[in-house]
Amino acid sequence: MAISIKTPEEIEKMRVAGRLAAEVLEMIEPHVKPGVTTAELDRICHDHIVNQQQAVSACLGYHGFPKSVCISVNEVVCHGIPSDDKILRDGDIVNIDVTVIKDEYHGDTSKMFIVGKPTIQGERLCRVTQESLYLSLRMVKPGIRLRTLGREIQKFVEAQDFSVVREYCGHGIGKGFHEEPQVLHYDADDGGVVLQAGMTFTIEPMVNAGDYRIRSMKDGWTVKTKDRSLSAQYEHTIVVTENGCEILTLRKDDTIEQVLVNEG
Repeated sequence: MAISIKTPEEIEKMRVAGRLAAEVLEMIEPHVKPGVTTAELDRICHDHIVNQQQAVSACLGYHGFPKSVCISVNEVVCHGIPSDDKILRDGDIVNIDVTVIKDEYHGDTSKMFIVGKPTIQGERLCRVTQESLYLSLRMVKPGIRLRTLGREIQKFVEAQDFSVVREYCGHGIGKGFHEEPQVLHYDADDGGVVLQAGMTFTIEPMVNAGDYRIRSMKDGWTVKTKDRSLSAQYEHTIVVTENGCEILTLRKDDTIEQVLVNEG
């Protein structure tokens, strides 16, 4: 497996792309409220990426994907297609997944938004999913096996009586949208990958309130939980450093104290 080690110049370009992707999620937050359509949220994100950031949405046209961001609501696990027919309602949980290309390099990130007044289960699922990402980020450093991240995410999530989706994973990233390695969020063979400084990849656990199994819709993109339970996901793009990792898509609502990651 050919895993690229990024140069300082490449990492700097990825910092820029990552910051732009994070900025889209910060920008869209006040717009995520009851009554808005997911298509309107997509239009706002697209306008910001193209006109404010002078960047490109990696999702738009990717293998034919028709929109600029993925928006997945409630039981949608991932790859939800924004639609004028999908109106957000009080208590919905919503994942917005943004990938920006700037100067040929990608920044990929997603987070959950809770619409209006949260439900107890929806709020708990989002919190546990974010915590599972944070615990894996705290573990990243040169010399550890990649599969350690997935094993600890799975152990933490299942201890909360939730489940980890198997079919989708994090991935290497750089000039390519999806590079090696695959970053699994459960305990599985990693091909012997040991983390090294300069590796760049995403960690993006998808966590279901019920069973981990999924079903794909006829549109060829939308993936839902098989048992119609809620699903949540958080994602960051990171670079492995000499003593930990740097989060390239850090947002203002992420605090270093929360994540406890060594930067630089």
